[in-house]
Amino acid sequence: MPKMRAVQVSRPGSPLEIVEREVPQPGPGFVRIKVQACGICHSDTVTKDGLFPGIQYPRVPGHEAIGVIDAVGPNVPPRWKTGQRVGVGWNGGYCGYCDNCRRGDFFACQTSSEVTGITRDGGYAEYMLAPATALALVPEDLDSVDAAPLMCAGVTTYNCLRNSGARPGDVVAVVGIGGLGHLAVQYAAKMGCKVVAIARGKDEEPLARRLGAHYHIDNKTQDPAAELQKLGGAKVVLATVTAAEAMKQALGGLSTHGRLMMIGAVTSLEINPLQMLLQNQSATGWYSGMSIDSEDTLRFSALSGVRSMNEPFPLDRVSEAYDHMMSGKARFRVVLNIGA
Repeated sequence: MPKMRAVQVSRPGSPLEIVEREVPQPGPGFVRIKVQACGICHSDTVTKDGLFPGIQYPRVPGHEAIGVIDAVGPNVPPRWKTGQRVGVGWNGGYCGYCDNCRRGDFFACQTSSEVTGITRDGGYAEYMLAPATALALVPEDLDSVDAAPLMCAGVTTYNCLRNSGARPGDVVAVVGIGGLGHLAVQYAAKMGCKVVAIARGKDEEPLARRLGAHYHIDNKTQDPAAELQKLGGAKVVLATVTAAEAMKQALGGLSTHGRLMMIGAVTSLEINPLQMLLQNQSATGWYSGMSIDSEDTLRFSALSGVRSMNEPFPLDRVSEAYDHMMSGKARFRVVLNIGA
């Protein structure tokens, strides 16, 4: 049987190790993908550290995979053919029978949903299997390394914004210009919104403006709420950070009917219920999207010129790449360039 290289986690907390495995064969409803690139996301710690119950080890992480279909199993819809370039994100396939599946509520559907790189092997490998329900078609003019982070960071921010209620001309504030935020600023600008980037330090302003922000607020020296109110208040505050205090600082900058959209994970957040009640404001968490949302994200990114800022690494430097991502020093996404 032909062999491939794969990166696996043998048990919770163990190091990433490069191993040789047999190239997998697709079963009914599945395709095999020759992986070209796979992003390394902070959420891969779920697999690396065993943070999700019931993970079966050894497990190959990676939920930002881009590659080419090179084998198609039985009962795959005719839309999918060998030679097509596709992406696979968090949504690793679903049964389609319950509302949880159809909404993409993977963690609410314990019996039928699959999560790439957690309940099923992911993209830290030369080949991977994926069900047809997990596939997103990649536009020809979008590079594989550029496309990989869009399968998680991209779809999360894009899908969040297009469901936020913001319209062209509305003030949208993005808290944090990191792995998620640098994409959110671009998407909001390309959607025609008046974009305010909120970040710590005046030195972030040139980057924020290059990404498309119309205004920059330094939350180290300025009051984000007061500055947003000078602009009439934010229709949407998109919080990409994992710091509750930074989210709280921007809450007072919401307009009447404004909405806080949270995609950065925090364990607690202090809010003023009376303020939100009197001004009909809301706070909402947002979790990624399904495969069709990923495909929409890829198309919009190719059309509008939104691109992830990446640091690529070859597969044999995966441990170094993972550590670099975990250090917080990456600018901004780390990607395994497996096709190199």
